Amino acid sequence: MLHLNKITFFAFCVYILFAFSCTQESTISKNQKELFNILEKEKSNPQTSFSIINQIADSYRYQNDNKSLILFLTDFVEKNPENPYNSYWLLLTAYTYIQENANSVAEYYFDRIIQNYDDLIVKGKSVHVLCLQNLIQISTSSDNRIYYFNQLITRFPDEVNITELYMRQAIEYEKIGDWEQALNTYSLFLERPDATTIQIAGIPDAYNRARKLIDFNNSPKDWTFESLEALEKAVKNAIARYSSTLLDKYRSKVNFFAMSWKQEETDTNSQKIFSMKDYMRGNRIRYTAKLDESSNPNEAYLRTTGWSQYINVWYLYFRKVNFPLDPEIHGRWEWAGIYFGEKL
Repeated sequence: MLHLNKITFFAFCVYILFAFSCTQESTISKNQKELFNILEKEKSNPQTSFSIINQIADSYRYQNDNKSLILFLTDFVEKNPENPYNSYWLLLTAYTYIQENANSVAEYYFDRIIQNYDDLIVKGKSVHVLCLQNLIQISTSSDNRIYYFNQLITRFPDEVNITELYMRQAIEYEKIGDWEQALNTYSLFLERPDATTIQIAGIPDAYNRARKLIDFNNSPKDWTFESLEALEKAVKNAIARYSSTLLDKYRSKVNFFAMSWKQEETDTNSQKIFSMKDYMRGNRIRYTAKLDESSNPNEAYLRTTGWSQYINVWYLYFRKVNFPLDPEIHGRWEWAGIYFGEKL
């Protein structure tokens, strides 16, 4: 009997929940009908219809009925082409498609607003700015993102961080191989007053990235070698001859670093300007016959000893030049830095 009472009580609870749910749905449906009736009468009044449409949209969201919400918004825009808030309704449509993981369709609506509708300020925000920001996030085309960055920079300079946009745009130019525009944009980034301090998500040490590329572009690049073998032979020969003059000639004149293995190349105290003569006089410098086994097609390490009583071991770091802007330089090799101490 007790068991039956539990079942009966459970069934009663389910009935109450079902009845409550049905009542809610019935209430929502009734409210929607009333709102649609009011909208039909007030659709020629933009201010009043704006509030009503938002309420209808909220009711669809409450029901998690994105399909009906999209149909409602797009149908209203199509039937009321003169409504001044149509760009906003299409914005809500695009957001809804993003929720449905249909980014390509959302991109179509964001772009449609930019191309076909005047900007609109709703709740203190520019619809065009919101569209452009979303387009940059979801677009898979670098060409398109470059266009969107330009739109934000030229049309809305007071509403965006131009310094960050220059950096992101320069990277997009790199992706499509337009190095001339990439360098121009990196230069614009470096001219910004906050370039040295800005923190950009996903782009660590943006300033040094731009600075190195620009400095390398402006340099003679006359220290590069045609191959790793040629660079290795020249450096070893200079060490064997104890010629600090040759070593200073062979090392990179831009972005050369000298640091411990634990440091980052971007550390301010890792950039070194010195003469190898300061470390060769009176010392017995030696190098291994072969490059370190960790070397690869793009990087190589030559272990040397005898430079200092404090740090005896130095690894000379060679790397392949990545500079597609100049085919004669791209793919050559440079002595780019020194790592102090044994490898970790």
